[in-house]
Parts: sequence; structure tokens; C-alpha cells
Amino acid sequence: MSTEAIYRAVIPLLRSHLPPEGRHLDVGSGSGELIRRLHAGWSGASFGCDYTSEWMRLPGQKVDVVDLDEEPLPYQSSFFDAVSCTEVVEHLDDYRRLLRETFRVLRPGGVLILSTPNILNLKSRLRFLWFGFWNLFGPLPFSHKIRVDTDGHITPVHYFYLAHALHEAGFTEIALSADRWQRSSLLSLALLYLPVQIFGGLAYRREVERYHTVSPENERHLKAVNSMALLLGRTCIVLAKKPS
Repeated sequence: MSTEAIYRAVIPLLRSHLPPEGRHLDVGSGSGELIRRLHAGWSGASFGCDYTSEWMRLPGQKVDVVDLDEEPLPYQSSFFDAVSCTEVVEHLDDYRRLLRETFRVLRPGGVLILSTPNILNLKSRLRFLWFGFWNLFGPLPFSHKIRVDTDGHITPVHYFYLAHALHEAGFTEIALSADRWQRSSLLSLALLYLPVQIFGGLAYRREVERYHTVSPENERHLKAVNSMALLLGRTCIVLAKKPS
């Protein structure tokens, strides 16, 4: 389920890219709260899809039931002006497959706006150092599958690999932001910012000179790994555009 901060970050982006009578798809529509808030200032049509329709609480809102790990999105190609996908990819076995599907159902010039827990903030990096698990990810039960809440987080998604997957799917103009900064990480930032920049810079230089892994296509996303948005942001908010 999305948080208040995620709604505040995502809904203005959607409204700024949706025509007045456009079509919007909410992947992982849940209770319909994102759709409800979007329509408080927009008059187009929203479609919802999820692995179940039982969560929907928005009267009259249809939910197309689809297994996002196994099945294609049940819509024709180039149908939507915008797709939202908040707090979904970390629940999937193969999020790259879903990104290819969202690209297919978007019209040329359409946008995908998604969110996922930011495993690269300082709080998460320190938790991984001490415990071996990213923030909002942890030991999973072996006896049954959990789909909802943080117990269903089975795939930590590193921002760089998310950007890589979007690029491979065909998206361009990939933009990163965060829902909010974690105040609890400010002390860690004061203590660790300089070491992160120094040792991160040395590692980056080694990638350039020894391993030759840095290219014009990935350089911007690689440098974002130690940006303020990812060092302090709680949730990654990513906008990606399908070429016109």
C-alpha cells in the first residue's frame, strides 16, 4: 500500500502528464485510493489491475485481475496516456517483464510513474551492513507466500538496475526523485557524507579506468547512486517516458 508521501509525490506528476480526457492505468490498484485522489482534479478514465479485486473500496471501479508475474497486461498496445505503478515491483519475481508490458500499453509520448522502497538510503545501507538486509526487506517465511505489506517484499530493487530495466524496455527521459527525506538519516549524513563521496569517487574512477563499465548511457544513473535523493530519500519515485 502507498503512503501519504507517495501519493503527494506521484499524483501531481500524473496530472501534469495526463490530457483532460485521457486514459490512465493503475497497476497494483489495491483499494483504489490513488485513483480516487487523482480524480479529485482530473476528469479522464482510470483503469485498475491487481492480483485480486478484493482490496478495491472505490465504488464502481472495475479491477482487471491479472498475475503480474505470469500474464500480460489485459489491454491493447498504445492504449494509455499514463501508467502508475506504486509499491508493486518489489513484490514481483520478474519486475522487468512488467516494465516491458507497461511500455507496450502506453501510447507514444506516454509516461510511467512508479515507486519502490529506496534501498540505497543511509538508513538502509547501515542496516545491510549490520544485519545483511535492506530497510523494508527482511527474512521471509518458507512455508507460504505473502503478497501484501512489507512481508511481501521479495525483490529489493536498486535504482541503477531499475533505470537499466526501463532503458532496456524502451523508455527514455528517466527522471528520479524521492517522496520525502528521512530526518532520522541526517546525523548519518553528517558523519558519512564525506567518506561516501571520497570512496565512492575512487570506486567510480576505478570503474572508468580499469573496468570500462561507465558509458554515456549509464553515467547519469551511476552518479545518482550517491546523490542526496538516494542517500536520504525514503522511496524512489521514477518517471519514464515512451518516445513519441
